[in-house]
Amino acid sequence: MLSLASPDEMVPERHPLRAVKKLADEALEELQPVFDEMYSDIGRPSIPPEHLLKATLLMALYGLRSERMFCEQLGYNMLFKWFLEMQIADAPFDQSSFGKNRARMMESDVAARFFAAVVKAAKKRKLLSSEHFSADGTLIESYASMKSFRPKDEDDNNDGDGNSWADFRGKKRSNDTHESKTDPDARLIRKGKGREAKLAFIANALTENRNGLVVGFGLELADGRAERDGALDLLETAVGGGRRVTLGADKNYDTREFVKVCRDLNVVPHVTQNVTNRRSAIDRRTTRHPGYDVSQRKRRRIEQVFGWLKSAANLRKSRYVGRAKTAFFATLAVASYNLLRIARLTAAPT
Repeated sequence: MLSLASPDEMVPERHPLRAVKKLADEALEELQPVFDEMYSDIGRPSIPPEHLLKATLLMALYGLRSERMFCEQLGYNMLFKWFLEMQIADAPFDQSSFGKNRARMMESDVAARFFAAVVKAAKKRKLLSSEHFSADGTLIESYASMKSFRPKDEDDNNDGDGNSWADFRGKKRSNDTHESKTDPDARLIRKGKGREAKLAFIANALTENRNGLVVGFGLELADGRAERDGALDLLETAVGGGRRVTLGADKNYDTREFVKVCRDLNVVPHVTQNVTNRRSAIDRRTTRHPGYDVSQRKRRRIEQVFGWLKSAANLRKSRYVGRAKTAFFATLAVASYNLLRIARLTAAPT
């Protein structure tokens, strides 16, 4: 018996991934000149970078733990083949293709360009607010373990497995004297008092307050100023010091330096007041306006972004070594979140 069918016929017409695919293809059209430069005119044919980028989106959307698992599912999952515009008989590509081609995509800054194209698509559909924003940061745990955090001048142990079973109890460890032998980019940090210290990165996000879409994202080395400095960098990129805007944020941003820089950028800092044994940098000139309370309510929506990244996209802990690779995947994961939000916001009522 002969059965003629295509992956497109196997995907239901009202499947939510159809709208996401349409938006992703629209964003990829703007990156076509970049992809053309990445193709080689010599050597054996390589996997199109568009496929690898869309495969990374699928990994984030379905929370797949590894590229090897994705390639395994690509062999029998017709939904994945349809999303990548492959035929039923097409063989899945090898997981090593990700590592070989990721460096080229990182050199061309493909993740950031794709994210910008998705934000542009949201702006085209008039889903973004141009006046009211929120900023926050969260920890993304490093691939390295705490056992790898050892003195900088210490060599690997003689066993050659990169593990040191020394007793750290009672010994002081800091980023000035220690580093991870597995991931030197990771920094030891804790999010708040009473929390355990972790080797992690700081992920900063800037969202607009109308629909909670992410308009700016960055992954920084973790330190005490990474959240505030990252928020200012995102503000300058997304807002550009033009018209006056508001920025909602939690009490960690309540410092005189941050508030002053915001006002210099023509940004009204709707920051939560921190009055614990100190004087807040925000006074009644800001808090007396009704918009301050609105910003305080809206800013909590940014936690939905972090919650989705850490649960649905499986990004609570990085699967890559180094800040650059982690930032590449995290940026595409945030773009996936935006694609889902745009698809739902523009869906026709049923």
